[in-house]
Amino acid sequence: MRQHIPTELGTKPIGSLLWQYSLPAIIAMVAMSLYNIVDSIFVGQGVGDEAISGMAVASPFMNLSAAFGAMVGVGASTVISVRLGQGKYEEAQYILGNTITLNVILGIIFTLVCLPFLDEILYLFGASDVTLPYARDYMLIILLGNMVTHLFFGSNAILRSAGHPRTAMGCTFLAIIVNCILDPLFIFVFKWGIQGVAWATIIAQAVAFCWQLKLFSRPTELLHLRRGIYRLRLDIVRQCLAIGLSPFLMNSCACLVVLFCNNRLLQFGGDMAIGAYGIVNRVVFLFVTIVMGLVQGMQPIIGYNWGAKQNDRVFLVLRYSIIAATCITLAACLTGELIPATVIHIFGAGPELTEKAVRAFRIIVAVFPLVGAQMVIGNFFQSIGHAGKSIFLSVTRQMLFLIPLLAFLPQWWGLDGVWLSMPASDAISFCVSISMFVYMTKKIKRNETHRTA
Repeated sequence: MRQHIPTELGTKPIGSLLWQYSLPAIIAMVAMSLYNIVDSIFVGQGVGDEAISGMAVASPFMNLSAAFGAMVGVGASTVISVRLGQGKYEEAQYILGNTITLNVILGIIFTLVCLPFLDEILYLFGASDVTLPYARDYMLIILLGNMVTHLFFGSNAILRSAGHPRTAMGCTFLAIIVNCILDPLFIFVFKWGIQGVAWATIIAQAVAFCWQLKLFSRPTELLHLRRGIYRLRLDIVRQCLAIGLSPFLMNSCACLVVLFCNNRLLQFGGDMAIGAYGIVNRVVFLFVTIVMGLVQGMQPIIGYNWGAKQNDRVFLVLRYSIIAATCITLAACLTGELIPATVIHIFGAGPELTEKAVRAFRIIVAVFPLVGAQMVIGNFFQSIGHAGKSIFLSVTRQMLFLIPLLAFLPQWWGLDGVWLSMPASDAISFCVSISMFVYMTKKIKRNETHRTA
């Protein structure tokens, strides 16, 4: 079997290439989101509304843990794409080894730091005396398996950048299938409650990571595991973390926002408001994951062609991606405005939880069609190595706009003010993103003109 070098990234027609790389990532991301929704459905049916609220409290903490893995995985996969485009195959090999080492180190450190303060952290994220036991039982298992989560997501990102999007999708599907089998077994047969959901998640990721290790162990692959690539190199670590800092800050800011949001929800709407936000957030995130899959497919194409100085192909990928992302987020908006109750009932929520969730859904997705283009633009900056701009866009949306709105709007409109803060923040940050994008594209085209003059 010959080594796989993804030169098609620089030669194949953009439309079919974007479809080829995005579709597996979209399917994988949607499936991942669906199994998170399935977790909530099993918890709602098998444990109760308070457990749904407990999972909603634990989710941002779990996402904060995953943010460290994303920082390494996304950063490494972006650098690998660029290095492959430059023909620097040996350096890409070392990036693979350093990614595994970094994920192990960060996974262990995060677990050791957080375990002693688990209750305090969960209270900070909006837990009450009612929801704390559920959130604690769930996060205890998630933290113990944290290193596995980092390795699984990091390895999948590298598989996509190495020209194996379908294999990455297969690894995700394996984790999903195992998880969906174990969920009802652990909850309804073994009676493990919410802990069963957490165990199902970690075991499923461990099984999928073992398959990834097998794939990376093939010496016939361009990127494969071998001796001498695991010792950390400062230049590789710096490059990966610099680029990966953008998704890390994005995820971290999102966690801080949910922390602040949960506390405002607890203040103005109680535990059921937190549970309502947890349900709506999972449904909305289903559409967000489709866009995430799209940009994951976009990233290696942009990274390769940017490294190969084929800017016309870079901008063509961007155009297609923005159009597709806008259509996806428009579908989310229509779902929330037209059939919110139908969607919420799937989770087996009680009357109070359903009422709050339906109203939240309608308000949160009011300007959601703008979010797709904003996500593509942020990932464009990340893909070409302009991490600072991507970080700025992430931080402004979450910290500069949303948190102040969450602080002030509920003072006038109560619980509705919490919901209104989200579309207001989306609208403002969209304007900032478009302004930066127009300025950047003009600058790139001016540089091209000077080079050819």
